[in-house]
Amino acid sequence: MDDGDDLLDRVQELEVRVAFQEDLLSTLNGDVADLHRTVAKLREELFRATQSLEGLRGLLNEDPSVEPPPPHY
Repeated sequence: MDDGDDLLDRVQELEVRVAFQEDLLSTLNGDVADLHRTVAKLREELFRATQSLEGLRGLLNEDPSVEPPPPHY
């Protein structure tokens, strides 16, 4: 009978461990999904910032003679 109780205790301990692992896995899965969305948003923002920077570089490197004179001339 003692061996049966020991086996039952071991099985219950394993069931508890599996339950905790399933909960942890679910939590981590949610965290990874959130991080994936965050990375996607950051990539999009970086792309837009890069595009803006390239546009500004283009404006800075333009030939000044192409720019119209100020209104007071």
